[in-house]
Amino acid sequence: MEELTPRQNKVSRLIQKDLAEMFQSYARSWFKGSIITVSVVRISPDLSVAKIYLSIFPDNRRDEIMNSISAHSKEIRFQLGNRIHNQVRIIPELNFFIDDSLDYLENIERLLKGDQDKKS
Repeated sequence: MEELTPRQNKVSRLIQKDLAEMFQSYARSWFKGSIITVSVVRISPDLSVAKIYLSIFPDNRRDEIMNSISAHSKEIRFQLGNRIHNQVRIIPELNFFIDDSLDYLENIERLLKGDQDKKS
């Protein structure tokens, strides 16, 4: 993996913080009681594209919420632009993804427990 520049780190932290605040404030109207956490933001070297990884609770509403986020992506980018326009020259294109790293860890933990149960 390539080394991030200090500017990339700063912009990704800024986007992560502001998107987290936005999702928290929109949770009632757009996502009806779901909890959305912005777990990782990866920004391209030219700062024009941001990959945003989201953890969504409850799990059974992931697809529905990702569809809602996709439907509102232009508005989310516009609102983000209003918040960060003084810190960046261009507002990056936002690409949203499910962060399944916790699912991966839970699966590994479950598999390891299964192995230990067999050894007992």
